[in-house]
Amino acid sequence: MEHYNMNLTLKVWRQKNAKSNGGFETYPVNNISSEMSFLEMFDVLNEQLIRDGKEPIAFDHDCREGICGMCSMYINGQAHGPWQQNTTCQLHMRAFKDGDTIVVEPWRAKAFPVLKDLMVDRSAFDRVIQAGGYISVNTGNAVDANAIPVEKKKADEAFMAAACIGCGACVATCKNSSAMLFVSAKVSQLALLPQGEPEKKTRVLNMVAQMDKEGFGNCTNTYACEAECPKGISVSNIARMNREFISAGLSSDV
Repeated sequence: MEHYNMNLTLKVWRQKNAKSNGGFETYPVNNISSEMSFLEMFDVLNEQLIRDGKEPIAFDHDCREGICGMCSMYINGQAHGPWQQNTTCQLHMRAFKDGDTIVVEPWRAKAFPVLKDLMVDRSAFDRVIQAGGYISVNTGNAVDANAIPVEKKKADEAFMAAACIGCGACVATCKNSSAMLFVSAKVSQLALLPQGEPEKKTRVLNMVAQMDKEGFGNCTNTYACEAECPKGISVSNIARMNREFISAGLSSDV
């Protein structure tokens, strides 16, 4: 693949803290390699700002390998940018061309308040998990992997649901700021396995209740969440969670 350098104009959302008003600021960046990742390009910009005596742009990142889900940026109107099933750290500058203007802003959702610049508080996801996204077991020796038979189809579906990295792109891209894809993936990965069976009723009721408490919006089945999910989590998980929720609500022992 041909390597080339480009000059770009960045319009980046700057916000001092959660209580202040924010706004876009424009920055030129020059001689950016087409083989840089988007976050590496931001590193170059921040070094430039520091040399100029200005405050660098705050943005979340950790593994830079598409695993941690931290690199939450809305790029030119798309969560994680123009490449499908891709995190921001995996987006490379060859996705753009010389002279482009790139608009970068944080996730926009009531449940994800901006902390500073491009950083948002996604602890609402943590509280949803704490409400029931786990299996309670007694500690002891590890059980052999093949001790509990699991149907291959269900095992595969559970694995695909577990691929969710909790980045929040589904919330950011949904016109209602719904967290249904995230929550349904976390419900599904346990509901599909025999280990999750004993707590499946309380799990879905508690997690959905916490989701609503956090202020996420309702799902109206536009499928935008699936389209922008970097791991390709299927909306079929939402249907499964709805079935689990209705079934748990009709049970008299919950």
